[in-house]
Amino acid sequence: MKKTMAWLAACMLILVLAACGGSKQSADSGSSGESDPGVTASEELVIKASNYEFDQPEYHLKKGVPVNIVYENVNGNHGILVPELNLQLDTRNSSKVITPDKVGEFEMSCSVFCGSGHSSMISKIIVEE
Repeated sequence: MKKTMAWLAACMLILVLAACGGSKQSADSGSSGESDPGVTASEELVIKASNYEFDQPEYHLKKGVPVNIVYENVNGNHGILVPELNLQLDTRNSSKVITPDKVGEFEMSCSVFCGSGHSSMISKIIVEE
C-alpha cells in the first residue's frame, strides 16, 4: 500500500513539473497565429508569461483599432485565453491580429495547466473608447 502511494505521488510530481518546465520558443521561429483577414495591425501588444504570472496585471487596447497580440513564454509552459475577444494563444500559435469591437474589462487566464499556481494566473485586458 505504501509503495503504491509513493508511486502515485511520484507520478503526480512528474506531471506538475512537466507542465511548468516546457521549452521556450525562440523569437526567430516566427508565429503561426491567425489574423483577421485583410486587416493590418496598427499597434502591437506583447504579453509575457512566466511561472504563475503575466508580466502586467492589465493591458489596455482601443476599441476599433487593430492590434497584433504577441504571446511570449518566458518561463514554464503557459498560454493565454480571453473568450470574449476570441483570443487564445500559446507557444504554437503565438500571435493574432484582433480588432476589439466592444468596450469593457475582459479576464485573461492561462490556458495550459501549469501547476499549483495555475488558477491564480489571471490578468485583464481593458478595451477603452
